[in-house]
Formats: sequence, C-alpha cells, structure tokens
Amino acid sequence: MVEIMAMLLVTWLALASSLQLEFDEIDSLEGYQFMELRPLAMEFSQHFRNITEKDLDLPSSSQQDSQCLADMTQLLSAFRLKKIWALKMFDAWGTFPKGVLYGNKIDLGNYDECIGINKAISDNHAIKGKYCFAGVPFVRGIILRTAVCFPASCNATHMDKFLQPLLEKLLNIKTTKALVSEDSCRTKERIEYDGLTIFTIVIVSLLLAAVVLTTAYDYFFCEDQNQLPALIKIFSARANSRVLFRLVQPRSNPNVIDCLNGMRCMSLIWVLFGHQYLFALMAPNINQYQLKWWFGKPFTSFVLHAGFSVDTFLFLSGLLLVVISMRSLEKSKGKLNIPMMYLHRYLRLTPVVALAILVYMTLLPFMGDGPLFDSIKFDDYNHCKSTWFWTLLFLQNYATPDLCINHSWYLGVDMQLYILSPIFLLSLYKWGKKAAAGIFVLMLLLSACLFSTMMVKQYPIHIEIGVTPDEAQRKLYYATHVHAAPWLIGVLFGYFLHVNRSRNFQLNRIEIWLGWIVSLGLIFTCIFVLYPFADWLNPPLSMLEEAFYYTLARIAWPLSLCWVVFACMRGYGGLANSFLSCPLWQPLSRISYSAYIFHIFIQQTNGRRMRTGTFFSNYDVMLLFWSGFGFVLLLSYVVYIIMEAPFGVLESMLMAKRRTSSRNEPSSTTTNKLELNPQLDSDRPHNT
Repeated sequence: MVEIMAMLLVTWLALASSLQLEFDEIDSLEGYQFMELRPLAMEFSQHFRNITEKDLDLPSSSQQDSQCLADMTQLLSAFRLKKIWALKMFDAWGTFPKGVLYGNKIDLGNYDECIGINKAISDNHAIKGKYCFAGVPFVRGIILRTAVCFPASCNATHMDKFLQPLLEKLLNIKTTKALVSEDSCRTKERIEYDGLTIFTIVIVSLLLAAVVLTTAYDYFFCEDQNQLPALIKIFSARANSRVLFRLVQPRSNPNVIDCLNGMRCMSLIWVLFGHQYLFALMAPNINQYQLKWWFGKPFTSFVLHAGFSVDTFLFLSGLLLVVISMRSLEKSKGKLNIPMMYLHRYLRLTPVVALAILVYMTLLPFMGDGPLFDSIKFDDYNHCKSTWFWTLLFLQNYATPDLCINHSWYLGVDMQLYILSPIFLLSLYKWGKKAAAGIFVLMLLLSACLFSTMMVKQYPIHIEIGVTPDEAQRKLYYATHVHAAPWLIGVLFGYFLHVNRSRNFQLNRIEIWLGWIVSLGLIFTCIFVLYPFADWLNPPLSMLEEAFYYTLARIAWPLSLCWVVFACMRGYGGLANSFLSCPLWQPLSRISYSAYIFHIFIQQTNGRRMRTGTFFSNYDVMLLFWSGFGFVLLLSYVVYIIMEAPFGVLESMLMAKRRTSSRNEPSSTTTNKLELNPQLDSDRPHNT
C-alpha cells in the first residue's frame, strides 16, 4: 500500500537527484545536437522520402512486412501531397523533449490525433494510426522518450528499422537495443469484453437496478418508514442513506467514543493523500531533476511516513474490540460464540472485497485510456486471475508475492489478528491484569522478533520507505507480527478503559500539559526523526540504530494515540476533541471501508488519462488529490448503497431472527455487537 508508494518515490527521486548533481558539475555536454534539430517527424519524412524494402532490412519478408512498407509508402506519398490524414500522422509525433536538463525526459505528442486516423485505401484496407513510445539514448544512461505515430500494420521491429538509421544520421547514435517496445503501443481497437467482464457488468447492473426499484417503491408507496418490507429495507437507497447521513451529537451517549470517527477519517485521508503522491511521481513531470528540493522539505516527512496511518487503524481495531467485547462478556457471564464472531466478520468484509476484485480486474482496463495507460499503475491486476482466492481467504500477505489488490494486504493482517482475538478476550475476562501483563510481554517479544529480523538479515531502514527487495518488504511490512504491536497496545488500552470506566480521573494542569507534550513528542519524533531525507538517501545510521527506530516507532505511535483518546474521553482534549469529535466526520466514517478499497480505482483512472507533461509541486498534488477525493466519495457512496449497506442490513436481520429463535444463546448477542475494524465497519456507534 503506502510502502509500495514510498518504494517508487525514493528509488526514482534518488536517481533524479544524482543525475541533477551530475549535470550541475559538468561544463559541457556531448549530444547537444538534438537542440539544433527540426521536429523529429519532419526529419523522418525527409530521410525516408523514397522508401524501399531495403529500409526495413529484415531477413525474410512476410505479408506484414510488405503491408507495413506499402502503408509507409502511401503515408509518405500523401504527406508530400499535403493530405490531411498524412499530416495528422506526423503532426501527432512528439519532439525531442524540451527542458531535458531540467528533467523533462518525455514528449507525449498527440495521442488522440494519432489513434484517430483511419484512412480508407481500398475496399478492404485502411491505414490506421498506431501510437508508440520511442526511447532515444541520450547521455549518462538517460533515455529520452518521444511519441511516434506509424501505420497500425507496422510493429515495433519495423519502427526500430526506420528509427535506428535516422538517429545514427542525426545524432551519431548507434545502438543494438530496441528503441520501441510493443507494450508501449496503442491503437483505437480495444479488447473485447470477455465472459468475466460481462458477468461483472451484469452483477453491478442488477445491484443498481435493485437499488433504483426499491428506492422508487420506498419513496412512492412506503409512508411509514418504521414498517418497511424486508426487501425495501435491504436495498432502498433512501433508507440506507438516512442511516449514512444521520448525525449524532457528541456526548449524547456515554458509551460512545466520539473522537474515533475523526481519527479514522484523518488516517483514511492520509492514506489516500500518500497514494496520490505515488501517481504524481509516476506522471510525466517536466521538472524531475529539480525534485531534489522535495527531500529537503519537512512536509515530505508526512507523505513518506503515511504508513503510520495503518498502525492507527490497527490500534483502533484492538481498542474497540476489547471495550465492546468485555462488556458483552460480563453480560453473558463469559460466553462467546466464536464461530458466529468469525462468520459475522467474514460476511461484513468479503462482499466489498469480492466486488473490488471483479471491478479492478475487468472494468479498470476499460477506464482512463491514454498514452500512459500501462505506465501509470498501482498494481498488476492480471495477478487476480491466479491469486484472487487468497484475498477472499485473507491470507494474501503470506500466501503469495503477487497480490491481487496490493493495498488489501492490510485486510489480511487485520483478519488474522481478529481470528486470534478470542484468546485475548477470554484471557482478559478470566485472569484480568495477569492476562494484560502476558499480552504486554507478547507485544515486547513480537517487537524483539522484528528487531532481530532486521539485524540478522541486515535489512536496511529503507524498508520503512521502501527501497528494499520484495522479500524484505514482505517480512518487514506485510507480515502480521510486524503490525501486532499497535493492535495489542489497542487491546491493552481498551482493557484499561474497561476496568476504569467508572473511575473519575482528576488531572491537574501540569499533568494534562505533560500528557500532551509527551504524546505530541512521540508523534513528531516518529515522523521527523529521519529528516532531512536529502541526507537520508545515504543514511548515516548504523544497522543497530535503524533497527531500533523501525521497531520502537511501531510502539511509540500507538502509545501517543492512547493519550489522545483518553484526553478526549475525559474532557482534557480541548480543541483536538472538538475537531475529532465533530459530527461531520460520521458519514465519511461510515463509507471509509468502501473508500479505502476503491480509491485506487479513481486515482489510477485519472493517472492513465494524462495527455501532456505535468509540473510536480505539493500544491499541484493537492489540487489532484482534492478533485479526485470528491470522485472517491461519490464512488464510495455508490458501493456503500449497492453492496456494503445491503449486506450489512441483511446480516443484521438474520442475526436478529436468530436471537429471537434462540433466546438461550446470549453469545449471539455478544457476537452481533462486536465492532469490526474502525476503518472497515463504521455503521455502528463506538460503544464503550
């Protein structure tokens, strides 16, 4: 998730920074001749005025070779006659990028002009445009990329045969490497819908139709909203939206931790904001070499350490699990229906994830067409064909290196911790403080395991922001025990709140200030201790220091949150509590699960649609983020209405029916009240 983002950020920007230094340190530059050239398309048309089979220089002439040569002959002939379609073909070419020494290494040409060409030559043949990227070797290993437009009958090998002698003549460049990759080429023809894509469209259409029809029936025929038919209650957007947008005033229920909504939403926004930087850094920025300054800014620390938002979610998950379950255990005298707990959890999480797998794998390829379609992407969703079931089993963080949906690794961690939760819940109920002490020791042992792994395997601290082999990332970030410390601290703090729920804490001003200073000190230390990142690219820390930071930061972060929650609950939160407990967070909190799962869909679609070079700055990324965030909310609302809310209502109705028919099973009530992850199951209040 955020770790993959940071991996690309640091790797890419480290290279950009080093190249910038190399350019600054030299007085002259060979290969500057490209500045004196006319547009590459014009040079090409002049060089191949009289094209022949020798220009292809292929060992054997196939039908495709002949067709490509014939189409190129037609193209150049039409170009000399100034035919519009031929002029468009060359007009769509890119030029040698302007501002190469500033970091602009790509010219996108005009994508739509190229693929829009469709010139009928005969009754059964037409010349169509084919857009590709050609990589031109520059200096010091730098590859400049420029768009070229050829007839669709030509493949990458043909284009290479045309471009290599041209570059040799113009720039005295000889290379045996391919200049054009077929993977970079696009035409107007698109892949046909396969059976799975049609199935996905049918499923989504049926869900939408069910929502529309039940909502219309609800609006026109159901006057009493308290007596809705079961089917209407499940699918009606009117009924589910009423629940979604219902605002509850803070402190209206003493069993509610109001500040958790704000903490959850702020963490969600942090995740989405960090991912937006990933796509911004993969964009065709014209100022790549000038991004060295980005490492020297304090604001960069907030982006590269967005992974702490994951620890916040896990802390809240453990906290809510205990404060709710312990009270239920007391009411049921220690009875816990564990199978029903697991079933409840699985049914609440899986439908949205299953829909996401289908949508990402089948519908995303048809969204956001553009020249960078295959260049700007977060995941390779082709992996879903072979690994989708690991995601539905919530074992993806261990079972496979080829995750179907990359950011779903967190769901695997959270589900695995939830499966172990009955051990901790029953232990706390039976043995109280002794069990809490055991959990504390377990947390220290798991942290020691993380520390030992780094020391023995010599995994550098770059794993924190991603410059690491896949194996290291899987062991130091995707592994469940790595993130167990925040969850266990949440469990311990939840138990503390439970046993002290009736106690009145009276703190003086010094104690309050000391709590906030320590809490904020831990937060800012975790985020800024490695600043500035410009020097951190060659970290001065020893392996021992790196291991200590990475291990202790996962303890310090949730400890700082303990005070924030405690202060807000006990009236010492001040402005922080007013902000975090604002009722306006509640609707966003309820759709946070859908937003978390589907936000990459919007961000990747936007990234693939780019047609021109971009300028990277924090302000420009913020513009992209907030505009995209609006569409994320709209998509999340749709997913919530057609999938998350209906399944939640259906499950609640089944649970209620089961409780009615089995009054002698108090553990069923316990299970129904168990709160899921605070990021994921947000339609219920945070009972304490």
